[in-house]
Amino acid sequence: MDRIASPTLPVARRMEAADVARVASIEKDSFTSPWKADTFYTLLPRPGAELWVLDDPQAGVVAYAVLWCILDQAELANIAVMAGHRGRGHGRRLLTLVLDVARERGVKSVYLEVRASNERAAGLYRGFGFTHMGIRRDYYDSPVEDAILMVAKL
Repeated sequence: MDRIASPTLPVARRMEAADVARVASIEKDSFTSPWKADTFYTLLPRPGAELWVLDDPQAGVVAYAVLWCILDQAELANIAVMAGHRGRGHGRRLLTLVLDVARERGVKSVYLEVRASNERAAGLYRGFGFTHMGIRRDYYDSPVEDAILMVAKL
């Protein structure tokens, strides 16, 4: 699976090095402890890393997702949508895509962490079959907050 296109939606495609500056900007605006651009560059060539973007013809890259696959397990490491493009189904579309990619790779379980206060994201994940499996106390900083651990069986 390399490209998924629709005439009315941004193109879903694998992240490229040319996308990293925009992705790092979305990351910085979305998270209090953002990854640096070098992290994305390092992940691009890794065989177990799935890095995807939504590329809008007018706005450019508006969302991205990072999934790490190891044998039959995966972790949704990051997923973010650019401010001003949220609420349009881009997160749902990317999550659908990366879960399909995980299935194609033979993944049976996908794990993630979400801020305890991020009910919008947790609701999205629950809608995809993710269930609560634990808490990591004080996992996040700026502000300090628990992480809710979730898992989906594929």
